[in-house]
Amino acid sequence: MTTRPVVVIFHADNVPEGLESVAAVADLRYATVDSLGDAVSGADVLLLWDFFSPAVRQVWDRFDNLKWIHIAAAGVDSLMFDDLVASDVVVTNSRGVFDRPIAEFVLAHILGFAKHSSESAELQRQRVWRHRETERIDTAHAMIVGTGAIGREIARLLSAVGMTVSGVGRTARAGDDDFGVVHASFDLADVVHDVDYLVLVAPLTEATRGLVDASVLAAAKPGVRVINVGRGELLDTDALVNYMRSGHVAGAALDVFDSEPLSGDDPLWTTANLVVTPHMSGDATGWRRQLAEVFVSNFHRYANAEELQNVVDKKLGFVP
Repeated sequence: MTTRPVVVIFHADNVPEGLESVAAVADLRYATVDSLGDAVSGADVLLLWDFFSPAVRQVWDRFDNLKWIHIAAAGVDSLMFDDLVASDVVVTNSRGVFDRPIAEFVLAHILGFAKHSSESAELQRQRVWRHRETERIDTAHAMIVGTGAIGREIARLLSAVGMTVSGVGRTARAGDDDFGVVHASFDLADVVHDVDYLVLVAPLTEATRGLVDASVLAAAKPGVRVINVGRGELLDTDALVNYMRSGHVAGAALDVFDSEPLSGDDPLWTTANLVVTPHMSGDATGWRRQLAEVFVSNFHRYANAEELQNVVDKKLGFVP
């Protein structure tokens, strides 16, 4: 490049570290929600560090030179809007950073359910000595809704501990290296009858919004556990609570919600056998540093006119 590109870093409470090599060849502008509109004139690149904010959509008409947006997240649903999709602006995500931490998080919840960890903690709190039997997971079937990079890492980890694994994606197929069989998402209610753990990690698109609804939960095996580490809107949480209260769904672990943070009066907090965590499944120690490294690597590809990694298909809403 003959002129220094302008990179806008849109952030909230914290800013990315480790951008020295970017600053050496580009002009960096730091902006928050209040200053983004004033910072974007002439910007070539936008690093969306505050990845849940809708601010880009609100100031879209003030971008006059934007070529590339990089989002410091795996999901891009909070970013996408019609004008961006129709534009020539390239969008990349941070695919790869969260795969293993989320897979471990899912396995931890499965083990917690199978070994009755919450019940043990409560009995200890009450100082009650009560012998119980737990469950094995090597005879259990986990169905993973979402066959992207994170879903595949979950599948590999659960297979390694002896679980039977299958997948749910856009199209049905057999012989998949990680899932064995992949069912089409529109067939989910027809194939969930023998599933012990239903794991949701699909990206949020119009095709996946509300995918796990009352009909799917009703068709599920009695005693199924539901784990959602994708997006809250994948799951009908009202239906989930109803089926948990009836005992048909034996447990749930939710890390994502329709509205975040979860309000203090939400019934999910007090639903028996439901574990609530604050959207943290991928945030293992060092995750912010890794996110910055992904951007830095991609930026140097951009500066050298090389093909970018993790390019999102804006119409699909994920990296194919």
